[in-house]
Amino acid sequence: MKRTIPIPRVLERFFLVEDEDSLRELSHKLLESMGYTVIEAANGADAIRIAGQCVDPIQLLVTDVVMPGMSGRELAELLVASHSKMRVLYVSGYTDDVIVHYTMLEPGVAFLQKPFTLDDLAKKIQESLGVSNGTPENYLGGLQ
Repeated sequence: MKRTIPIPRVLERFFLVEDEDSLRELSHKLLESMGYTVIEAANGADAIRIAGQCVDPIQLLVTDVVMPGMSGRELAELLVASHSKMRVLYVSGYTDDVIVHYTMLEPGVAFLQKPFTLDDLAKKIQESLGVSNGTPENYLGGLQ
């Protein structure tokens, strides 16, 4: 079976926001194992504070949809407003049908259901960044 792990471009930085400690730690390790630089936060308030201190661009926000205090959608709206080139990948233990039905997310957004494999994560990263087969398409990351 062919592995689909993307090759990171120069200085790709991901922001991981997950309220469950063990899942955040595992996801952080998975992203780093693929060569990405990872910044993390346990909730929306911490994420906003940390993002405000980031000087370097963040190419991808990987956020849980359902979190206490602030949803992943609310967080993404706030962060993308100040980091316009940031793409978003939502993750959740709920199915995408449930998430869309309860209007937490719009249909067609980048979504990955938990639990996921390394290959699943890699494919969604490629889709989220507009990359297919290792070739950039509308890619906004890197040094831009």
